[in-house]
Amino acid sequence: MTLARVREYGLKAIVFVTASVLVAISMNNFFIPNNIFSGGFNGVAQLLSLFFKAVFGIHVEVGAIIMAVNIPLAIAGWIYAGREFTILSFLNNFFASFMQIVLPKQTLVAHEPILAGLFGGLLLGVAIGITFKLGFSTGGMDIVAMIVQKTTGKSIGFINLFINGFVVVIAGSFIGWQNAMYTIIGIYATSVAVDSIHTRHQKLTAFIVTRRANEVTKALQEDLIRGITILPSVGAYTREPNSTLMMVLSRYELTEMERLTKSVDPDAFINIVNTVNVSNNFWNEDLQSQIRRERLAAQAQITDALNLDAEADKLLNK
Repeated sequence: MTLARVREYGLKAIVFVTASVLVAISMNNFFIPNNIFSGGFNGVAQLLSLFFKAVFGIHVEVGAIIMAVNIPLAIAGWIYAGREFTILSFLNNFFASFMQIVLPKQTLVAHEPILAGLFGGLLLGVAIGITFKLGFSTGGMDIVAMIVQKTTGKSIGFINLFINGFVVVIAGSFIGWQNAMYTIIGIYATSVAVDSIHTRHQKLTAFIVTRRANEVTKALQEDLIRGITILPSVGAYTREPNSTLMMVLSRYELTEMERLTKSVDPDAFINIVNTVNVSNNFWNEDLQSQIRRERLAAQAQITDALNLDAEADKLLNK
C-alpha cells in the first residue's frame, strides 16, 4: 500500500469519527433537549420518537430509529448509488446513531433556543460537508440524494424541501410554532454550512492540466462516462507542452474525478469552477447507466468468444 493510500484512509478514518461525533452532539446537546427538529430523516426520526411516546407510552431512542430507517436506504444505495459510498455512509450513520444512544442528552445552551437551532444546524452541516468532501456522507437524505442523482441526473431539492416542510409543519402543530421557526433556523444553518464546505452547485467544470492526457482521459471515461475536451496548452514558465482537459460533471462525481486523475498523474493540476447552466450534451445518469450496460454486455460477449476459442483449441489439440 502506497503512502498516499495510507494518508487517504487515515484522513477518512479521522473524518468518519469526527463527523459521527458532530452529528451526535448536534442532536443530543442542541436539537433534542430543546425540542428543535433537524432536517431530513433525522427530523422524521425525532417526530417518530415523540409519536411512540405520546401514543404508546414507549420511549424509543432517536438514534435507534435513525439506524432502522437507514437499513433499507443502505440496501437501495448498494444497488444504485455505489458500494463504497453506501458502505461508508451507512457505517458513519450507524456509528453516529450509536453515539446518540450512549451519550447524554443535555442542552449546552439552556433557555436559548435560537442558539440551539443555529449551532446544532452548523455542526450538522459541517459533518455533512466534510464527509461529502471525502466521497461519503452521514447517511439518510444524502444516500437518497446520491440514488436520485445516479438514476435520474437530477437533484433532490424538491424532495428535501417536502420532507423538511413536513417536519416543520408537524413540529409546529404538536410542539408549537415557535419551535417550528427555530427548526427552520437549524435547517438553514445546515444548508449554509454544507454549501460553504462542499459546493452549492450541482454541476461543476473541471480543468485538468496534465502531461498524460490520453491515460487520464481513458481512466476518467471508463469510470465517470463524461465528455472530455482536450485542449493543447503550454506552460508559461517552463514552455513545455501539455494538455488541458475540460469536463463538466456533477458534484457527486468530484471526489472520484480527483482520485482517478491523481492515480494516473500525481502531478496533474486540477481547477474546479462552478457551472451555472449547461445547454445540452450533458449526459445524465440514465445515459451513463445505459452506456455501462452496453459496455458490460460487449465485454461479456468478448469473454464468451474468447472462452469458446480456447475450448475449440483444446479440442483440436486432443
